[in-house]
Amino acid sequence: MPQSTEQIRILTVDDRGLFRRSVAELLDQQDGFTVVGEAENGLEAVEKANALRPDLVIMDVEMPIMNGVEATRLIREQLPGVKVVMLTVSEADEHLFDAIRFGAQGYLLKDLRPEELYELVKAVMRNEAALSPAIAGRLLGQIRDGAVASQPAASEPEMPALTRRELEVLRLVADGLSNKEIASSLFITEGTVKNHVHNALEKLQLENRTQAAAYIVRKGLGGSSGGESD
Repeated sequence: MPQSTEQIRILTVDDRGLFRRSVAELLDQQDGFTVVGEAENGLEAVEKANALRPDLVIMDVEMPIMNGVEATRLIREQLPGVKVVMLTVSEADEHLFDAIRFGAQGYLLKDLRPEELYELVKAVMRNEAALSPAIAGRLLGQIRDGAVASQPAASEPEMPALTRRELEVLRLVADGLSNKEIASSLFITEGTVKNHVHNALEKLQLENRTQAAAYIVRKGLGGSSGGESD
């Protein structure tokens, strides 16, 4: 099939070869995606990420030699421009929280449909978070219950100087809305939404929307902020 001019270059990582190959083939057949490599453990993932410089790594969690969470930490430290999405059967809370804390842009369970995977990969490349519904619900529930209070982000400031509009946008991010949905809700452009998200993440010293959503819930900053000019 003809490919688009801008390809999302993907590295797939899973210790189960049949599953890894199936995911790679599914993605490679879709216009706009190119699988540039595969790895069967976290250590190999780090090495191949440095060699191949993909746009996105789709990473399993539980693997021999080095697990996916540790590999995510190293990749995000060494290649901050590379996005990582966990694709796993693991729903263990420590894996979820650590992966997000180390910079994973998403956490997906392997029971999702191929079409869902395609759309979530595209969402990640738009700097939107990708979470399976069950994972998103449990993440926010655990944060509300204080389950991750003992794992504060080291770079999180006491009280960032967010504008009212930035806070309003982040509240909608925490509700799971996309940039398009936020723009429609606030009667502003998607470009303005992206600018507000970018500025807020810089002020909070956070890496992605998932961390921002967790911050909003943990700090009790949810709720309507009312209308305000940009």
